Amino acid sequence: MSWYRRPAPWIFLAAAVAALLIAGQFGWATRFPKAWEWPVARTITRASEVVVLHLSGMTRLIAAVIDWPMQQVVALLAQGRAFGLAMMPPLSWAGIAFALTAVGWRTGGLGLALLQAAGCAYLLLFGQWTSAMLTLASVLIAVPFALVTGITLGILAWRMPRFDRWLVTPVLDLMQTVPAFAYLVPTLVLFGFGPVAALIATVIFALPPMARVTALALSRLPESTTDLAVMMGCTRAQALFRVLLPAAMPMLLVGLNQTVMMVLNMVIIASMIGAGGLGFDVLLALRQLNIGRGMEAGAAIVVLAIMLDRQCRTLAASWSRGEPAPGGRARLAGLILVVLAVTTLAGLWLPALRQFPAGLQISTGSVFDALVGWINVNFFDMIEGFRVFLLLNLMNPIRIALTGAPWAGVVALVALAGWMLGGWRLMLLGLIVCLFCLVTGLWDETMMTIYLCLTAAIFATVIGIPLGIAGSKWPRFGRGLSLWVELMQTMPSFVYLIPVVMLFRVGDVSAMIAIVAFAITPVIRYTMAAFSEVPVALTEAGTAIGCNRRQMLRFVELPSALPAILLGINQCLLFSLAMVVITALVGTRDLGQQVYIALTRADVGRGLVAGLCLGLVGILVDRLFRAAAARITPKQPESGH
Repeated sequence: MSWYRRPAPWIFLAAAVAALLIAGQFGWATRFPKAWEWPVARTITRASEVVVLHLSGMTRLIAAVIDWPMQQVVALLAQGRAFGLAMMPPLSWAGIAFALTAVGWRTGGLGLALLQAAGCAYLLLFGQWTSAMLTLASVLIAVPFALVTGITLGILAWRMPRFDRWLVTPVLDLMQTVPAFAYLVPTLVLFGFGPVAALIATVIFALPPMARVTALALSRLPESTTDLAVMMGCTRAQALFRVLLPAAMPMLLVGLNQTVMMVLNMVIIASMIGAGGLGFDVLLALRQLNIGRGMEAGAAIVVLAIMLDRQCRTLAASWSRGEPAPGGRARLAGLILVVLAVTTLAGLWLPALRQFPAGLQISTGSVFDALVGWINVNFFDMIEGFRVFLLLNLMNPIRIALTGAPWAGVVALVALAGWMLGGWRLMLLGLIVCLFCLVTGLWDETMMTIYLCLTAAIFATVIGIPLGIAGSKWPRFGRGLSLWVELMQTMPSFVYLIPVVMLFRVGDVSAMIAIVAFAITPVIRYTMAAFSEVPVALTEAGTAIGCNRRQMLRFVELPSALPAILLGINQCLLFSLAMVVITALVGTRDLGQQVYIALTRADVGRGLVAGLCLGLVGILVDRLFRAAAARITPKQPESGH
């Protein structure tokens, strides 16, 4: 039992209003004094310069070691390799397409084979094959590094619970809330501009899911599995690698799927420091406002993401069902190698096998450009009116309220919320986060970030909850909605900017709409799951007392589903914080812009401080919402004996 009693909500509200009003009466409490700020960013930048000066030889050696396998895979898939005066072409597109289709057929049947074949056809017909192979090369190199590092860290966390509680979990929490762009700045400074820095940033970004899944999978194994290893006389290493890890393989394959998708997402972002591939094509199209080219490259990213996602899901599903591995794997591997060798060698004499014929390629770039022109001519007034309405009547009031609020009052409000929801520990976390944003001089940017994320979360909640409820009530609509949500979740964040910029140009409205499109999926998914898991006894009790549909929804189902919906809104806010850095490309003025500016200037201190602010705000939001969900979750009665 706690040593204090939490206040009633009205006391909390009154105290918060009083704190804001009192703080507004003092100049120092309204605007944080510049003299109180600490030069944290400059100190980190100077320290990084010293580190780079003394460790440049080591980092360049590491870069050279990593660059060798990277160059081999890139040469194999996309660029070929010169041997003296002769030029060995990359693997033929026909052989790679056959390999992907054959593996899909062997593991997932005709449906997956057709999906892989259709994906390859799109990449070939729309001229995206070479860029897609560059992106795939980065994925093939980054995924093994992320898997080995993540599994090792997960095993350590499972073996040493105290190490997990005090170091691994907090570090992974911070890594998953710090935006992806923030990883690019230190790797750029240490390893220079190029694919190696992009690869290292990608591995660091993608390893937390694998580490978490590994620790969770091993901790959930039944004791009988460990007892079996002991009875067989296994050493600790033998028990781990021959018994425990194979038993945990279904969940580890789920972690593999998450790692692959995060690697793909990060590879797209890492195009800004030399990763190349489809991400660079999208970035170049955004910079040039070439909507047609951007849409084709963005669609290619989605196609590649779907192909990888479905293949990984199929492997995980077949393993979790305990299905035996399909026979003839050696025969299939041999056939694939023969086809790859024959088509590649034949490409030396047949240019059509070396490179897909340009005459067969098509482009919809001119169609999209014409569509944009037609929309701007015929619907400009409507779109502009909608944009201005959102900006003036909905977004600006939130922005003015947040950016104009006295900092002391906001800090008091956050501390009171933490105290009320989670006690003194959560209150202390809130104070630390607020003070860090203040003393680093990024308070205004933090408020702008919260304004964008809060606005997007409001829209995502208002749209997502009704859609989730409808999906749970009407199964046919729910199946279509689930398919759409899965598709949206496979799309890398860069892709959302293209249609938004096409319609609404650059600015806060475009950023907010892109964030809503990216962050609405967890609200829909959690709402559907929450309403489908409402206890039958509750609905039967509501029917017994004569509730109609509206009363059943309002008084029975919604209160029962509210804790899970709150967790969905929590995920929505975290997704919004992750997307904020991407929307810096369309002209926002928040922490994401600070990270982007730091990346363009290779300013380690500025990038890390802004990234830490975003990460700490994300952790605070996560803890507040989890505490709120825990408070309103009905406690299960203890069973008596």
